[in-house]
Amino acid sequence: MSVIEIQHLTKNYGKARGVVDLSFSVEKGEVFGFIGPNGAGKSTTIRTLLGLIHPTSGSATLFGKSASKNPEVLRSVGYLPSEVFYDEGMKVIDLLKYSASFYRKDCTARIQQLAETLDLDLKRKIDDLSFGNRKKVGIVQGLLHEPELIILDEPTAGLDPLMQQTFFDLIAQENKKGATVLLSSHILAEVQKMCQRVALIKDGRLIQLEKISTLKANAVKRVSLGFQGAVNTALATQAGVSSWAVNGSEASFLYRGNINLLVQGLSKASLTNLSVVEPDLEEIFLHYYTPGASR
Repeated sequence: MSVIEIQHLTKNYGKARGVVDLSFSVEKGEVFGFIGPNGAGKSTTIRTLLGLIHPTSGSATLFGKSASKNPEVLRSVGYLPSEVFYDEGMKVIDLLKYSASFYRKDCTARIQQLAETLDLDLKRKIDDLSFGNRKKVGIVQGLLHEPELIILDEPTAGLDPLMQQTFFDLIAQENKKGATVLLSSHILAEVQKMCQRVALIKDGRLIQLEKISTLKANAVKRVSLGFQGAVNTALATQAGVSSWAVNGSEASFLYRGNINLLVQGLSKASLTNLSVVEPDLEEIFLHYYTPGASR
């Protein structure tokens, strides 16, 4: 059974678009990326999963259950929203103890451990905290009960680069302990660093669901060649070659296809240099989100 199962999920907001016929699943122990630009439908999907809003049609379940019909399932979930709002008159420790009371377990040591890791002062009042420190409160709140499933919606907003790394190290540790992670983000470096699989969403629709390694392997590669003597222009006609350009004794092009076939073609040329650059996730992302791009 999948930890997260989304089947033909549609959510309409009158004339506004939510998500349309969305389907994907997240397996136990997986770190799964959910990416798309702001307004693509990521937060709508998460809110439906958590039972905060109801689907127009289709289903979204956690551990095989609907959170809206079985809210007790949320005790196994840690959620960090993109924006956190608190009663500003409370001290950090009082807020976190109040949150822990919902899980019917002693989380005192866990709260202290997480606060030390994140350099969070538990004695301060919420209204004295910067946005970044409020985000740290949200992280502790989401992890204090050691959830089986961690759902992160744009988690690093407000955190400085060093704290971002600390946060991702913390999430990696939770994953090693067995937690499943759904990471929703538009920051592609985060997804590429953390996730094994990724779902790309655009205008409320799923446009690609794949392992990141497969996405990169099947994407266009940038190739640069240096020739000993004249450029072998016959390579420009090889299948999969596009954007051919020549500058003196050097040529560059984009290549999509079986890399072994490209190597066979290059074996007939006299080369002084060869560079094949794998695309990063941002290049792949731009390919899918550029108007008119092929799929």
